[in-house]
Amino acid sequence: MNFIITQQTQGTDPMAVDTTHRIVFERPDLTELKGRYAVVDMHFHSELSDGHDAVEAIARRAADLGIGIAVTDHNSIHGAVEIDRFKEVFSIPGIELTSYEGTHLLVYFYDIKSLLRFYSRHVQPFMGAEIMSSLSLEMEDLIGRARQFETVIIFPHPYCGTYTGVHNPYFANGRFERILALADGVEVINSENLNKWNLKSALLGFNLNKSITGGSDGHRLAQMGRVVTVAPCPWRRRSFLDAVRRRKTRVIGKEIDILHKMTSSGAKLRSSMRHYPDLVEKNLRYLNTTSRVIRENVKRSLNERMRKRSRRA
Repeated sequence: MNFIITQQTQGTDPMAVDTTHRIVFERPDLTELKGRYAVVDMHFHSELSDGHDAVEAIARRAADLGIGIAVTDHNSIHGAVEIDRFKEVFSIPGIELTSYEGTHLLVYFYDIKSLLRFYSRHVQPFMGAEIMSSLSLEMEDLIGRARQFETVIIFPHPYCGTYTGVHNPYFANGRFERILALADGVEVINSENLNKWNLKSALLGFNLNKSITGGSDGHRLAQMGRVVTVAPCPWRRRSFLDAVRRRKTRVIGKEIDILHKMTSSGAKLRSSMRHYPDLVEKNLRYLNTTSRVIRENVKRSLNERMRKRSRRA
């Protein structure tokens, strides 16, 4: 079954007619969409964080599909800077940050120079031991720093099974509402997420009446374009990001199948253990895992990795 979440717009704005079906759970017809809209996969990872593929391969795939792409690596901008050099590819500069609480935040920039300045001043000085470790900045501080630049700030996968989504115990009650008010909007469909969590995220985005985006959260090329954000605007960064901020976008897509999800999740878990073991145990507590066998296996793997890291040091 395909789900469509509708929002009927008012007035005579010619762009408004395209936002009537704002969130559509179905496989995007990229050929049809890119003939009418600017089409962007707003959430993709390269090998420079926990993705599988080189930026050059990502650029080729985006060009083949004829869609835009935002390389949003974890706490890293090298992929976003590198893909900007491929002038045949429409790209949106971005980064996926991990706050002190372990929660993710997507920040999109209108130009590479601003992204570079933000990274050097407000990310690098607060980095953890590994590329994907939590920054030493709480979420409110992180958003405030991003607001010093012309940006679009989005909470990815707000509902999911771990602390990486903003709907978690760290942001309970009034803090959750305050945090949501600080951002421009939320990611309403994420191809890596479970359908039940995407539906909750979509309803949240609909009820907030704020900006909505969607992306594959792809870690392999095959996932690119499974979820896209579309806007009735020219294929220019400013035009597209302005459309996001002004709530003129639609999100179309659906989750990857269970086989691809297991492959991707396994790769991400291995990367997580390597890059930020401190968050793995936190997420296990959040999931309230009851199996002692699972807990012991994960702890054993973490301890072995830490011993290897100590020997290399």
